[in-house]
Amino acid sequence: MPSLLSRLSSVKPDRPTSSAASVAFDQTPRLSVGLSGAETADLRAVFHGARRKKFFSCYRPHLGVLAADLACAVLVATTTLALPLCANFVVKQLTEGADHEALYDQMYLVGGLMIILIALEAGSRLFVDYQGHVMGARMETDMREELFEHYQKLSFSFYDHQRVGQLMSRISNDLFALAELYHHGPEDVAISLLKFLGASAILIVLSPQLAALILLSVPFAVAYALYFNKRMGIAVRQSKERIAAINEHVEDSLSGVRVVKAFGGETLELSRFNEQNVNFLNTRRKGYKAEALFSAGLQTYTQLLTLMVIVFGTLAITRADMSVADLMTFLLCIAILVDPISRAANFARLWQEGITGFHRFMEVLEIAPEIQDAPDAIELINVKGAVDFCNVSFRYASAPEEALSNITLKIEPGEFVALVGQSGAGKTTLCSLIPRFYEATAGEVLIDGRNVKQITTNSLRQNIGVVHQDVYLFAGTVRENIAYGRSGATLEDVVHAAKLAHAHEFISELAHGYDTDIGERGVQLSGGQKQRLTIARTFLRDPAILIFDEATSALDGESERAVQAAVRSVAKNRTTIVIAHRLSTILHADRIVVLTDAGIVEQGTHQDLIEAKGVYYALHNTAASV
Repeated sequence: MPSLLSRLSSVKPDRPTSSAASVAFDQTPRLSVGLSGAETADLRAVFHGARRKKFFSCYRPHLGVLAADLACAVLVATTTLALPLCANFVVKQLTEGADHEALYDQMYLVGGLMIILIALEAGSRLFVDYQGHVMGARMETDMREELFEHYQKLSFSFYDHQRVGQLMSRISNDLFALAELYHHGPEDVAISLLKFLGASAILIVLSPQLAALILLSVPFAVAYALYFNKRMGIAVRQSKERIAAINEHVEDSLSGVRVVKAFGGETLELSRFNEQNVNFLNTRRKGYKAEALFSAGLQTYTQLLTLMVIVFGTLAITRADMSVADLMTFLLCIAILVDPISRAANFARLWQEGITGFHRFMEVLEIAPEIQDAPDAIELINVKGAVDFCNVSFRYASAPEEALSNITLKIEPGEFVALVGQSGAGKTTLCSLIPRFYEATAGEVLIDGRNVKQITTNSLRQNIGVVHQDVYLFAGTVRENIAYGRSGATLEDVVHAAKLAHAHEFISELAHGYDTDIGERGVQLSGGQKQRLTIARTFLRDPAILIFDEATSALDGESERAVQAAVRSVAKNRTTIVIAHRLSTILHADRIVVLTDAGIVEQGTHQDLIEAKGVYYALHNTAASV
């Protein structure tokens, strides 16, 4: 998971940035970190019709287990209610002077029945606790898979405005809270209702006056429980936000640990972490305080009810309004009556946490990928490699001005074209439109005369190889990194690609060769070695169109010359586009295209552009003087 999100978020186009509240797809704001109090209070904004349907649809594959879980919950409640009635019967027989032999028979019979009820309750609880939790875990697994799959469908423009730590929090903490609601919610509601109604009915039958006195106190206990439960819910939401911020900071700090150490930023990073850590502690402290008051309050309420039943029950016995058996049954039913209050408050907590997680889950799922296949999209086959930009314009959603404006460029099949220009001129952006990493806001991008919007995204990208300026390698072996993106690649295929990228020699010198683990993001390799592995990864796909975005920027002089020779060799009979700041790397290009803020201002061979003494000539002289 971190690898996917980090990889996508690490690809940065050459465009202006904005500190304003960014939007992912024109209307989609940066994702929130949770529900505010007002949003939680007004659940209509979160749990509207479409979302409600989605919420309950998650039960559909597990309806059998859900029905069995609820049936067992009903058994738990009914057996719990039956036990005090059995005890009432036994005590009445004992106190009313029944025949000893008959009493023994009845005791054995009732005792056996109570053992059966206890066994039935134990079995039901076991099913609820085990199978119910498994059902919740399966639902969580399904939702996590759905969310992860959706993450992969979302376009680069989404990741331009999101933070990896927050996205990771949605797929872990939020879905766990939602799964807890899915599992415990139905059974808590069922058990609470049955226990409360059943216990109330028993109390009313035994003593309507005392039952009324007890039931009148229940609303106050419920209000108390819900109040402190709400405070716990607020603390939980804040804790989620704090821990997400901590995860985000840790991920960012550890990913850039070399920069931190190079600039002596350990103290600063520790200070920032400690600030967030203390904030998290303070939030947890508030939650524990509310939880302690909640628990102490319910225990005190139970004790007060017990005291009330003993006092008023004893008085009732002296007046012959109640028997000893009824008093004992009353006392047993008090615990049963208080349990639904606790469960109701627990359900309210689960609802707050779960619905917040559901909101954050749906917030992502409801973002439609910007890049989608057209209904009549076709597969791209037998690619020749012609690339045409026809009056293409593009503007980032967060930028006030266009990054590209009315660009027209025709690249012939097999042509080696270099794009040069000042940083920010739009070179990377232009190339990102070819595989549809971004969508042109005007004009058309054509492959072999067909608009890329009419080609399936998968087949389009299978025929385009991109080597980004920002190198990214996965934790794993050298072989796994080179073979990424081409399933079924043999070791011979991997070695051949490595040789083309002039990487085979240094790979052979590693401790375990192609099976050497290179660590997180290839930390055990040099910059030039990592760059050559990414080039080998692209060569292995054998695409019809190659795009190199400053692919030799991290190489030393010798490696650069070797890779240039490899690029020229591999570029034969395929379209190659090279974005270069080092003009020495593109001297042999078939055509050099000079891109500025005004668009394409010059085209030609190196010699033609030098003789023209225009923008390219100035860039060349500036580079030569450095």
